[in-house]
Amino acid sequence: MRTYLVIADDTPEAGVALRFAARRAAKTGGAVKILALAAPAEFLAFGGVQATIEDEARRHAEALVRSAAGAIVEESGVRPSIEIRSGDPVAAICAALSDDPEIDALVLGAAATGAAGPLVAHFAGADAGRMSCPIMIVPGNLDAEALDRLS
Repeated sequence: MRTYLVIADDTPEAGVALRFAARRAAKTGGAVKILALAAPAEFLAFGGVQATIEDEARRHAEALVRSAAGAIVEESGVRPSIEIRSGDPVAAICAALSDDPEIDALVLGAAATGAAGPLVAHFAGADAGRMSCPIMIVPGNLDAEALDRLS
């Protein structure tokens, strides 16, 4: 079974990547794995404050992944697996790919306008040739009809 890894975050392009992956999985009998990234604290605070900051980041990531999972099930009938990781986003994605040999493609959304985001820039850049799976970059300006047609 082909598994598509999608990153859940607050960007509109993440929603585009998610819809594409869900539709593709539904059409090919595949699966979707959603990875939410809990942002690392940008500074070290004292004991309880640091724990509160990290807990809030984790709860935000959990809310994102629950919402994304619900959207996938509603849209395509595919029930995704979910995972939440903390730390550097690039390192967390590389670790998720390394830890799960069932992942067949990393699906990222590109911003509709402007420069590529940090994940697209990294994974389509210098390290693209060293990836363990193909990278699918979905243009962020595609509407639902175009995504359905292309997936």
